[in-house]
Amino acid sequence: MAHFAGLDVSIEETAVCVVDEAGAVLMQCSVATEPEAIATALAPFAGTLKRAGHEAGALSPWLHPGLLALGVPAVCLETRQVRAAMSAQRNKTDATDALGLAHLMRTGWFRQAHVKTDGAYRLKLLLTHRRNLKRKFLDLENAIRHSLKSFGVKLHKVGRAGFEQAVREACAEDALTAELMDCMLAARAAMWRWTIPKASTRRRNSADAQHRI
Repeated sequence: MAHFAGLDVSIEETAVCVVDEAGAVLMQCSVATEPEAIATALAPFAGTLKRAGHEAGALSPWLHPGLLALGVPAVCLETRQVRAAMSAQRNKTDATDALGLAHLMRTGWFRQAHVKTDGAYRLKLLLTHRRNLKRKFLDLENAIRHSLKSFGVKLHKVGRAGFEQAVREACAEDALTAELMDCMLAARAAMWRWTIPKASTRRRNSADAQHRI
């Protein structure tokens, strides 16, 4: 007898439901959202469990490989298809969602989502945060330029390297403005340091890329 599980994952708890080939519910429970806790709940069905489906989400890059490492036949499900399949449910609770996922596993009416490697997600995290820092960096520069216009200071054709010096010279005779700009420039310098990689880092990354090619 084959068994199928549905996992409705949330931040704190995961609703677990196990059904058999005929669709009869064999177990329903809630456990902590930890791979070990979920694997323990599914342990009584370890020999017959064919698939354990969970919807793709923010926790999937961490939870999915953790379940696979513990021997759980986890399947990450494509979100839009899952929502379309379960939109007809009258009662939307964690338990009923887990039951619906279990039936999807039983019938095979699902599309599997690809879960990238840990290295790929780390690289994505790096690029995403770098982009966010760069946006904030530009926002700070624009805020500084706009603030100085109130005092008739126009920073025309000032490059990134000379921006800080130009702002300090423009505010040198106004103590209040100089202090405020000093805070803004300090934040800008910190963002610049993390947004723009050093030349040695760029050369090393380029060399590594050429070596991989």
